Amino acid sequence: MPDATADPEFGPWLAQASILVVDDEPGMRNFLSRTLGPRCKHLEVAADTDEASRKLDAQHFDVVILDNIMPGKNGVDWLAEQRAIGFFANAILMTAYADLETAIRALRAGAVDFILKPFRSNQLLNAVARCLDRTRLQRENYVLRYELRASSDRVLLRDRLIGQSPAIAQVRDTIARVAPLPTSVLITGESGTGKEVAARSLHALSERADKPFVPINCAAIPPEMIESELFGHLKGAFTSASATREGLFLHAQGGTLFLDEIGELPLAMQSKLLRVIEERRVRPVGSEREISVDLRLIFATNVDLAAEVEKGRFRADLFYRINVMQIRLPPLRNRGDDVQELATLFMHKLSQQLGMPPVPIDAAVRAALASYDWPGNVRELRNLIERSLILGEIPDEFRAHHDGQAESLQETERRHIMRVLQECGGNRAEAARRLGISRKTIDRKCALWNV
Repeated sequence: MPDATADPEFGPWLAQASILVVDDEPGMRNFLSRTLGPRCKHLEVAADTDEASRKLDAQHFDVVILDNIMPGKNGVDWLAEQRAIGFFANAILMTAYADLETAIRALRAGAVDFILKPFRSNQLLNAVARCLDRTRLQRENYVLRYELRASSDRVLLRDRLIGQSPAIAQVRDTIARVAPLPTSVLITGESGTGKEVAARSLHALSERADKPFVPINCAAIPPEMIESELFGHLKGAFTSASATREGLFLHAQGGTLFLDEIGELPLAMQSKLLRVIEERRVRPVGSEREISVDLRLIFATNVDLAAEVEKGRFRADLFYRINVMQIRLPPLRNRGDDVQELATLFMHKLSQQLGMPPVPIDAAVRAALASYDWPGNVRELRNLIERSLILGEIPDEFRAHHDGQAESLQETERRHIMRVLQECGGNRAEAARRLGISRKTIDRKCALWNV
């Protein structure tokens, strides 16, 4: 494969692209093959629209370059048909006739660029580069908007697991060994232990590091929308589908797809996901065509999936399919002095982010940090530090538990949770968010305390 930096004039994405050329003239196919072949990752040619349709059914292309005037069916009509049955790639139309009507029909059919014959090779290469840049920007923007929508947390440790404890060192060692392999990975652990950070580390150390990392919180997507979000949809596939849209699987093309809280996926979607994992093909909602996908899958959960299988809430075949390689993240209470290192790091980073002076972490606070049970793990610690910066001091419940006082860990936990609940006006969902624990945990604790 050509090096991505070998032809900087046309950008780094051309060397990673898969392109289909559709033209009935052997001379033009030969010219385009000589122009594009050495510069792109994969090139296919088709002499007519029937052959092109078969090639689209067989694999995914990033760009399709097609002639308009061909025997049988012209390029514009064929393109419109393909868009209607599930064709998401960019299309560049070549024509010898630059009339306004043809240009309008081409745009309506879904062409993103228009090249007038005869043309020079650099004109074509520039058009392809524009298409690839456009696709990359659209996907990056969509993924960024999705991440902002899916999570209100501002993540500080996105690509690395901090700490020197043996427990976290073992996790880092396992990640380093597994990352270069194509194997799917299941990351388990309590809420707030850093499962997305581990997933990002796997991606960063893999051969796909320069491709997209797309995180999906399965619990954050309404059940009725999850198929469309994951696989995409065609215009008119359902009432609110006003335009054709790629799904998150296609946004992760070539990279890594991270499915967090996989245990929350509805049973109906579990069977569809199993088929995608096995065949590496997705069918957008309303589409007649399946699209091949090349990506690595990483899954995460904070529930016992084996127990969920026993209860009939998770498919056994899907569990066995994703549980090939499992990495379990340790809870913060089992990581020794890592809590001190993380607290210092969060204090430094968040004080810069919020524009507020750091709050001193004295010996009493350090003792309280070490003795607290941390039900919300790293996320709860981060939220505590942010709250401390806003208040200008470490909250009293952490200073209270120090130097061998009689108060138990359970009582400290109860006081802390009740304090946050009071600050939130009894809003359990908001309290859970601040504490870095699930709403179910809050409900269970409150029932235990008869609150």
